[in-house]
Amino acid sequence: MRFGIRTLDELDLGGKTVLCRVDINQPVDKTKGTLKSINRIRACVPTVRELSDKGARVVLLAHQGSDIEYKNFYTTKPHAAVLAELLGREVKWIDDVCGPAARAAIRALKDGEILLLDNVRFVAEEQTLFEMKLRLTHEQQAKTLLVEKLAPLADLYVCDAFAAAHRDQPSLCGFEQVLPSAMGRLFEKEYCTVSEVMEAPVRPCVFVLGGAKISDAFLMMQTVLSRGVADTILTGGLVGNIFLTALGREIGQGSVDFILKSNYGEYIDRAKELYAQYEKTIVLPADLAWVEDGRRREGLLGEVPQDIAAVDIGTRTAENYREIILAAGTVFVNGPMGVFEQAASEYGTKTVWQAIADTEGHTVLGGGDSITATEKYALGEKMDYICTGGGALIRFLSGEELPVVKALRHGSVIPQKGE
Repeated sequence: MRFGIRTLDELDLGGKTVLCRVDINQPVDKTKGTLKSINRIRACVPTVRELSDKGARVVLLAHQGSDIEYKNFYTTKPHAAVLAELLGREVKWIDDVCGPAARAAIRALKDGEILLLDNVRFVAEEQTLFEMKLRLTHEQQAKTLLVEKLAPLADLYVCDAFAAAHRDQPSLCGFEQVLPSAMGRLFEKEYCTVSEVMEAPVRPCVFVLGGAKISDAFLMMQTVLSRGVADTILTGGLVGNIFLTALGREIGQGSVDFILKSNYGEYIDRAKELYAQYEKTIVLPADLAWVEDGRRREGLLGEVPQDIAAVDIGTRTAENYREIILAAGTVFVNGPMGVFEQAASEYGTKTVWQAIADTEGHTVLGGGDSITATEKYALGEKMDYICTGGGALIRFLSGEELPVVKALRHGSVIPQKGE
């Protein structure tokens, strides 16, 4: 076991029916019925291949689409085709989740065969509104339709969906109450990697925090600062602008108005408190960039025009961050330095990302925008580890016990048949 959770090494898989929860949620082009990215599918391939190679009858459970708006849900059929191509073997698919057709398909599986069920969020109990309103305990989740229909057909449960580990839903936390359980290879790798960042980072440990997901950044900051995990925090994007506003630095009224209109005003006071406690650790931008008449402009704090919002860190700040990153022992990254999608405002992110790729320190990167920036600059192979999870990663780094981790620890003490 690792961290109190079984790994695949401890399972007798031959001839066993294994329910395996994966996170292969990807952007979809609904007009073409194709996936815009396959990163998460590629990431779960080692676990699925190992289960199949060892003779398990593999039943994959997955979701696709926003868990708030039903209109964004989509079938997992295209995922099956991609997974089959990556594995080099057939992946069966059925447009059912836990009804008679799905159960019949599971019973018909032979050793080594793989079946992907349709989107689990087509079942109401898997939706976030269900999760947040009813707040079922894990024992209650074991009595939901999904678990009661599928668990009797299975011998084992494997969770490989670290990206969804912050969710408290039956497909993620219910099966571990009734089936011997383990984490898959991707879950194991991600959980162990982020645990090492929190428990024993190589020093100096630098956190690069930017982007527009302010709640995530502040959740994480409080924990890594109070626990002494971070030696330095480099701020950019809205995170940096909020700190500058909190300290009364002049960044232009346009930037302040954007913060307030985005309902981030509450974080100004939180930033002021954090900086008062950890001034020597939190590094703020010294200059900023904005776009005027379609061209990039830069200036020191106080030189940003009042009616324009800053959209990037400036050259001086980017070069300072670069030097700090190159000297780091560990670098954790979440969020770009500005609006990197546009050429006029990408300099800060591009410079910082290149430094992350060039540093000899151990690099860990997470979050959707961070991954998108990495792909844009073709630096994926130079990053030591790219986490598939966003919300789960942030909540883990904030010190929160993830619901799926708790459930897996419970399922890891349920004996397998024959033990």
